[in-house]
Amino acid sequence: MTAPNKADISLRKVDDFFMGRSPVHDTLLDLVRRLGEAEIDYALIGGLALNLHGYERVTVDVDILMTREGLEKFRESFVGLGYVPAHPGAKKHFKNTATGIRVEIITAGEYPGDGQPKDVSFPDPSQIAEDIDGIKVIRLASLIELKLASGLSAPHRIKDIADVQQLIERLDLPLDLGQQLNPSVRDEYARLWQVTASAKNIGPDKD
Repeated sequence: MTAPNKADISLRKVDDFFMGRSPVHDTLLDLVRRLGEAEIDYALIGGLALNLHGYERVTVDVDILMTREGLEKFRESFVGLGYVPAHPGAKKHFKNTATGIRVEIITAGEYPGDGQPKDVSFPDPSQIAEDIDGIKVIRLASLIELKLASGLSAPHRIKDIADVQQLIERLDLPLDLGQQLNPSVRDEYARLWQVTASAKNIGPDKD
């Protein structure tokens, strides 16, 4: 029997991810259960949030928004009991000991992208979370706002801009969604919407 090659293994992992049976999903479900039992407010952000909003792409970790108090309770409740620091001295990056998957925690009040003060910051998760399949997920407009602020301020975060463009295209988002965003990122949303519309050869007055 021929052993599977690297391409076969990679494709199998991708298939498993989109079927929701990957180590990343196992980690997410474990984390959601634990946070619920500990009554820690959270909002799922990052690549898994994109997937739950309908833009499917593979991701290798779990990104969670918490308050500073929630992070401290997470440390007290779970570090050494299923989660360990991802590297020596890590304060907000952890690893699930059963799956090996990283969990990265962002706290409310931090600034996206370059980390410098700006008009957009990570809010309290209770203010921007919605329930999707039993998971507290950042609302789409807030996710877009944060990704735009990140990509505009940090060249190494340009993928965040691309994510927004993909959301516009794949979810057929309206131009006027930009009115829900912070004024500092509205022009970039409109630019991406126009680029996407031009690529599709459509406009706001066409079907």
